[in-house]
Order: sequence, then structure tokens, then C-alpha cells
Amino acid sequence: MSRARVAIVGTGGIAGICHVPALRGEAARAEVVAAMDVDAGRVKTFCDEHGIPGAFTDLDRLLEEIRPDLVHVCTPPLVHTEQVVACLEAGAWVLCEKPPCLSLAEYDRMAAAEGTGGSGAGVDGAGGGPYAAIVFQHRFGSGAGRMRELMARGELGRPLVAQCVTAWYRDHAYFEVPWRGRWDTEGGGPTMGHGIHQMDLMLALLGEWIEIRAMAGRLDRDVQTEDVSMAMVRFASGAMASVVNSVLSPREESYLRFDFTDATVELRHLYGYRDADWSYTPAPHVPEARAAAWTAPAAGGAADVPSSHAAQLAALLDSYERGERPATSGAGGRQTLEFVTGLYKSALTGRPVLRSELAPGDPFYHRPHGDTPGWAPEVGT
Repeated sequence: MSRARVAIVGTGGIAGICHVPALRGEAARAEVVAAMDVDAGRVKTFCDEHGIPGAFTDLDRLLEEIRPDLVHVCTPPLVHTEQVVACLEAGAWVLCEKPPCLSLAEYDRMAAAEGTGGSGAGVDGAGGGPYAAIVFQHRFGSGAGRMRELMARGELGRPLVAQCVTAWYRDHAYFEVPWRGRWDTEGGGPTMGHGIHQMDLMLALLGEWIEIRAMAGRLDRDVQTEDVSMAMVRFASGAMASVVNSVLSPREESYLRFDFTDATVELRHLYGYRDADWSYTPAPHVPEARAAAWTAPAAGGAADVPSSHAAQLAALLDSYERGERPATSGAGGRQTLEFVTGLYKSALTGRPVLRSELAPGDPFYHRPHGDTPGWAPEVGT
């Protein structure tokens, strides 16, 4: 079986820190053949450092000359849509960094381009596609997989209450990068660019949401968007959740809590988890032996898989080889952007928002802040 030929678009920090190591770990199935950046010096340095043979400053030229099977898009959100569509139309699968794009309208444009590049999918030409997957790596750790299995078997009972907290810290200098903290280039603040990971995992586990009530504000950072948001959410199952997104929190933590009729499940980490970061507390009526089975080693001694770009890339290459839609493409990737859009709409309009409202006739479908200017400065700014 031939290896997938991979190109990296955008050679900033995330490409070298997360994407290159993940691709090296899959060297038996993927080889990086080219990289592209609008900064000629930066892409040359990147290629020299990582032993990548092809350096480009133009995406169209890269796609025409290299014809990659898979493209990792690691550029700022402003250019994701155009680049993803170009890759799909050239027949390449895509792994696109979060946030996927600036609006639901842009996301739907990317989704509409899937499959437009011919068969384009699967090693040796097998399968369907091409598809564009979004980087939501927390779905792919073994801890999340274990919880999904327990939920599917009904082991934890019915979901009732959840908490989703992204309490991170980004200083003033962080927002001096020109595209950060602006609606037209980043699409939002910590709700869109930071808490999106924890919210995605919450949604992947609890399923469809139907109503959201939110507040947000610009409390301390010199940004156009928010620097903190809070929300209350009702799911189709009847479960309810609270959500906090902040870049103002000196003691950083990512925290998820799920209260079921038979158990409380908690996850504490920062930027990635292992199995040990998950805890299970049985309800008083649950027998000890049943609760012990929830955290017992998996049959066959399955490895502790951290949530990471590497874990998601492995799953993506599996999908590519089978010609199957990846989990975070299409509707699977859209649900989290839809949730973020609903949160912004509720926060900016001051009223509850139903998921069913977020359709093409809604201004928030086209822009994350709708037809509003955003938030006025709050006390302390």
C-alpha cells in the first residue's frame, strides 16, 4: 500500500509543534512532500528544519505541481475557506486547524466542495471523497472512547447535568498578533478559538443541543471580540449544561463534568488528556463491582492514547484508506461551529437562541456577530 503524500499549508507554530510530530509518527502511512507559506524565508527554514523537499509560496502552484493526497491547513482562520475549497477541488483530503472558518455560511461552502475533486480518496484510488476534517483532537483520546462505549451500553445511566470549563490565560502580548481578537480575521474570542475544544468534546458525548442562553464581555484584553463568555444549554436528551470560556484565568484548567443517573464522570487537564485524567464516581446505589469495571484495563491491554493531533491523524488516515467520511467533517465538524454561533447570538441579542434559528436567513449564519458591532468596553478596560 502506498503512502499518502502530504502537504502542510502555513508554517507557523502549530505546524511545527503539533502537525509535523504527528506526521512523523505515521511515517509508514504518510510522507510530507511539500509545505507552503506566503513568507518565502519562513517556509524555506521550515522545510530545511524538517527535511521537506518542496517549498512553495503559492497554494495553487503547490496543488498543481505536487498533487498531494492530504493537505494540513495551519493558517489563520481568515483564509481557511478559500484554501480548503481549493484543496478539495484539486482532489486532496484536508485536515484543517480550528476554528474551521469564520461563519456557518463559510463552513457550508467548504462542505459543498467535498467530493468535487473526483474520486480523490483512499490509498491507490479507492473510496469516496475528498473530505475536509477539522482539528478537534479531544474526541480521539482513549479516555473519550471509553466514555462513549460506557454510554452506548447504558452503564452510566441517563445524562442529566454537565459542566464545560475552559479557564485559560492569554496575556496582552498574545493579542498583538494582528489577526487575533478580531471578528473579521479570527471569527471570535475564546469561545471560537480556545474553548471550542472542550465544547466539541461535550457535544460529541451529549449529542444535539436545542437551546442556549449566554452572556459575554470584553473585561480586560484589548480586543474587538469577547475575552470571556458563559452559557446555559439544553440538549435534546433533556440534559442541561453550563459553559465557561475565559482567557483571563491565571490558574489554567480544562474541566468537563458529566452527571448521569448512575455516575459522575470528570475530566481535568489543560491542553490534552490521558486516561488517568478521567475519574468515575458511582452513585450510591451502584454495586462496587459494576463501578470497578468502568475503569478496568481494556481487553487485550489497549494502550493509553492521549488526546492529540497524532490520535486524530491516525483516525483520519484510517478513514482515508477506507474512503470513508472522517468524524469531524461535514455535519460532524459543523455541530461545534453551530454551537459557537448560537452562543454568540444569544450573548449579543440578550435572548435565548434555538438551534433551529441558525439558518441562511439569519445574519448570524453569515457572521458570528450577526449585524451587531460586538461588545462595548466593560468596566476595567
